[in-house]
Amino acid sequence: MTARPPIDSSISPLITLLTFGGRIFGRAMSRISIEGALDEIPRDGPLIIAANHASNLDVPMIGSWLIPRLGRRIHWLGKKELFDWPVIGWVAANGGVHPVDRGAADIEAFRLAQRILDEGHVLFVFPEGTRSPDGALQEARDGIALLALRTGAPVVPVGISGSDRVWPKGQRLPHPGGHVTVRVGRPFRPADELPPDTARSAAKRLTTSLIMRRIADLLPARQRGVYGDALEG
Repeated sequence: MTARPPIDSSISPLITLLTFGGRIFGRAMSRISIEGALDEIPRDGPLIIAANHASNLDVPMIGSWLIPRLGRRIHWLGKKELFDWPVIGWVAANGGVHPVDRGAADIEAFRLAQRILDEGHVLFVFPEGTRSPDGALQEARDGIALLALRTGAPVVPVGISGSDRVWPKGQRLPHPGGHVTVRVGRPFRPADELPPDTARSAAKRLTTSLIMRRIADLLPARQRGVYGDALEG
């Protein structure tokens, strides 16, 4: 069996150009603030960045502002159909996006994500899996919890507020205006936060809830959604 080549995490000229262009686009759409524990994000080793997903603007916001600050390529999982589009597919293939077949079993996507972390790279995920229809947090899937527990990679929670008002789900084009804020939380290892006697069957659910509460804590009340009560209680 032929060994797979290691995943490339260099900051290529293309990625530098994309992040530069993304910042121009983002600033044209909205007033943007980046704040929080940016200096505490690890600069090496496996890392999971997890954010809420309320807008098409979220991906360029994260990539264009965090990649230059980290000095590391961010890896994403994207639907394989994206790679069939002219130009966009080439950019995705060379910009850190890895194709995933939505019709296949989730285990394949999980293995790819775990490989990215096992090789010591940065993986970005939206735990909700899809954009929120109203900007508020929806129930998250458990895949990120399994990844964090199995790999031991620290998780950096990120809360993106206001992007849903610039480019909400269902709107074909953005309408400039408003203020978008990206708040970066402190990195943590979920396994360190669980009670020592936590059963394996409960660890996944508790870890998902823990990660989402950390994200909710970085958002305004209107965007905390189903995780707002946990913070207020």
